[in-house]
Amino acid sequence: MPDSSQLLLALEFRGTGTHPHSWRRTDSRAEDVFTARYWADLVGSADRAGVDLAFLPDSFGIDSGADTVRGRLEAVGVAARLSAVTSRIGLIPTATVTHTEPFHVAKAVQTLDHTTAGRAGWQVAVSEGEDRAALFGRKGTQGTGSLWTEAAEAAEVAARLWDSWEDDAEIRDVATGRFVDRDKLHYIDFVGEHFSVKGPSITPRSPQGRPLVAVAAADEQSFDFAAERADLVRIEAADLGSAANLAERLRAQAGDRRPAVLLDIDVLLAADDATAAADLAQLENWAGAAYTPESLFYRGGPAGLLALLGDVDGLDGVVLRPLALAGTVAALTERVLPVLRRQDPTSTGTLRDRLGLPRPVNRYATA
Repeated sequence: MPDSSQLLLALEFRGTGTHPHSWRRTDSRAEDVFTARYWADLVGSADRAGVDLAFLPDSFGIDSGADTVRGRLEAVGVAARLSAVTSRIGLIPTATVTHTEPFHVAKAVQTLDHTTAGRAGWQVAVSEGEDRAALFGRKGTQGTGSLWTEAAEAAEVAARLWDSWEDDAEIRDVATGRFVDRDKLHYIDFVGEHFSVKGPSITPRSPQGRPLVAVAAADEQSFDFAAERADLVRIEAADLGSAANLAERLRAQAGDRRPAVLLDIDVLLAADDATAAADLAQLENWAGAAYTPESLFYRGGPAGLLALLGDVDGLDGVVLRPLALAGTVAALTERVLPVLRRQDPTSTGTLRDRLGLPRPVNRYATA
């Protein structure tokens, strides 16, 4: 049986939970969801317990309906706040590229890598639909292929901007008054179909060289993006066997790059199986419909989740997507993670160091 303590364990921190009616639970803390305290408490608890990665989803869509949570805080801003109250967990906010400029995204994520001492990532996402395009008024709608071509350009611009300062560009020579060696700052001179960016970045190269790039590979276009560019790839599958096969296909396409592949698992965790079943029934009653998971779905007590994690093979890790966030974080940190005997939560090093990913060589350095 695989050693589940070696799996990368990630949590997705989405509002009060993945289920749209999770806010109605008495333990949801819905009254706090737009406060810094809410995110600091939950992500801080996961950090201390040894969770490896915190995914912070975001989009330009606004949920409809008077009975669901509407609106959200901006993910990169939340991650910046969390950098001050966490010490080990990787912080990976989603930043959508469709209606934003890659220069802005790149410097925001690079800044996060500085403030976390090398624990930052960026989940690349695109934004489809006429309603979302109308929020900005910059351009019309795009097809899926065009969206991911644009995303690939944005990721390339970001990577070049992250390299545009060499590691030793800051010289801070008090005697001569030279803070920066101008010969070690580089124009990136990128010209593509969607962007034309001269650079350089305004932000020095960060601890990881380049923050990790993540993507949810949900269709062929995002799958191709993941194989070519991502360090972390999230996949969906109905069972562990299908997930392992998909991961094998992705790695074959990625070749020597070997990104880490993580399976999304929807989770409703309770004290025992009976309580979890009752909790799910309550959510479905509020919704007036059965819950339809997008990937493998676990509902039950801690023992069953531990058994499931022990059966994971052919994957680098999992992303748990709690249907009810606050309750699941409490159960995980109190009843699951101690049993897994996670690595020392105080361990140091950048996210790349701990995931065994090399620090990228600066493309512009001559020596």
